[in-house]
Amino acid sequence: MGIVTPTNKEISTLTGLHLYHGGMSNCSMRVRMTLEEKDLPWTSHHLDLRKAENTTPEYFGIHPKGLVPTLVHDGVVIIESTDIIDYLDETFPAPPLRPADAAEQQTMLEWMRLAAANHIHVKVYMFANQIGRKLAKTENELAAYRTLQHNEELLKFHEENSSAQGLSKERVANATSVLNDCFTEIERTLGDREWLAGDVFSLADITWVPLYVTLNNAKFPFAAYPNIVRWKDAVRSRPSYQKAVLDWVPQDLLRD
Repeated sequence: MGIVTPTNKEISTLTGLHLYHGGMSNCSMRVRMTLEEKDLPWTSHHLDLRKAENTTPEYFGIHPKGLVPTLVHDGVVIIESTDIIDYLDETFPAPPLRPADAAEQQTMLEWMRLAAANHIHVKVYMFANQIGRKLAKTENELAAYRTLQHNEELLKFHEENSSAQGLSKERVANATSVLNDCFTEIERTLGDREWLAGDVFSLADITWVPLYVTLNNAKFPFAAYPNIVRWKDAVRSRPSYQKAVLDWVPQDLLRD
């Protein structure tokens, strides 16, 4: 479980469910959808990623990588979106967001792990094809970021994205190839079932549909995956999608 001890001690005084999140963040979409599916009351702490509101000493005192989302539940800080939604489903089990069958639960967890493992590839594709230049950091901003960020992968990513050349063609091509492999497997899986982990909507679907949203916004060629498009439409019909995705993603970044 992604429980961390914050250095920003003000957080420990919070009661109830508090979510630090970004509107366009696919990881934040997952947590918002889970909260809405369970009809849980929560307090929003929205961070505008385009204004780098997540790269402050105060927020790094909450999340050690300066990423969103972060869930605070009665002073307990939980990071990593797949850990957060798993925590929410275990802590607030009604209505359940996992299959009853043990084998299907394992399938659900495998899909969640795969999504988490490919987070950097989604980030690369999105930055290369949609927002990379908008979020490029100046030399002064990079210098300030280096004083806060101790994760080498994230440091190298933002340094490369902020360079004159931007993300390398090799990095983008590799990310695209990996994502195509993932969605080819999802397309195959959805050929004989409605949802990723079986016959019920679950955390697996909540984990992957924000990746569809993010990548579709960056013009990923989903027309080649008709089962995924059908599945996406089924998810879009749920009230939680409207509240967690459409109500939060900036309209200038959103494609149907």
